Amino acid sequence: MSTREEIKKELQSSYEPGRSCLRIDEKTLKDFLKKTRQLLLLDFDTPHYNDKTLDALLDNIEEDYLRLLCSCKEEKKVDSEAFLSSLPGIRKSLLTSLQAILDGDPAAENLAEIVYTYPGFEAIMAYRIGHELYQEGYRLLARRITESAHSHTGIDINPGAKIGDYFFIDHGTGIVIGETTIIGEHVKLYQGVTLGAKSLGKGRGLIGTKRHPTVEDRVTIYSNASILGGNTVIGHDSTIGSSVYLTDSVEPYSLVILGDSGITITKKRSQN
Repeated sequence: MSTREEIKKELQSSYEPGRSCLRIDEKTLKDFLKKTRQLLLLDFDTPHYNDKTLDALLDNIEEDYLRLLCSCKEEKKVDSEAFLSSLPGIRKSLLTSLQAILDGDPAAENLAEIVYTYPGFEAIMAYRIGHELYQEGYRLLARRITESAHSHTGIDINPGAKIGDYFFIDHGTGIVIGETTIIGEHVKLYQGVTLGAKSLGKGRGLIGTKRHPTVEDRVTIYSNASILGGNTVIGHDSTIGSSVYLTDSVEPYSLVILGDSGITITKKRSQN
C-alpha cells in the first residue's frame, strides 16, 4: 500500500507543464454561448429591443470571446472582428434551417416552437458558431461548443464539417457527422444517422485527408443509416432508407432501401 507522499510523487511525475493553457473557463463559455444565442435569436427572446440592446450584447460577446481565446496561450493573436462579422451570416443560415424544419415537419406549429423545443436546431446553432471558430483556427474552443450541444442533445457534429443551408435534423438523437463531411443544401437527417469514416487503422496519418462522405443537395437519410468513407458521394435528390450501410457512392436520384434480400438501389424519377 503506497503512502500519501508516494502517491503524490508518482502523480506529479506524470504531470506535464503547460497543459493548463488549454483550460477554458466553463462559466465564461456558458455566458458566451448564452449571449450569442440571445443575439442570434433576439426577436424570439426579447419582445422589446433597440440599438442599445444590440450594442450591449455585442460588447458582452466580444468580451467573453476574447477572454476565452486569451485563456489558451497556444492560440494565435486573438481578434474578435472576424467572429463578430460572421454573426449576421450565421443568423441567416439558422433562419433557413428554421424554415426547412417548419416546412418539413407537420408537428411544428411555428418557428418559436422549433427554437425552444427542437434539439436538432440547438445542435445546428452550436455547429454554426463552432464552425466559424474552427475556420478561424480556434479548434479547441470550436469543439467545446459543439460538444456542449452534443451533451444536451445526443447529436454529434464536428465543427470542421461543411454544411449547407436549409439543413434539417429531425429528432436527431445519435446522429454523428464527422470532421471532413460535406453536406449540401436542403438535406434532411433522421435520428441515428452516421456520416463517418472507414477503419482508422492509419490513425494520425490520416490528418488532413477526406475521411467522411459527401452528401449532395436535397438528400434525405432515414434513421440509423451509416454512410462511411471520404470517397463516398450520395448524389443529389437521393433517398437513403433506414438502417442502410453504404461505403460506395450512389448516383443522383437514387432510392436506397434495405430489404429482406439486402440493399437495393433503384432510380427515382428525376424532377425536370
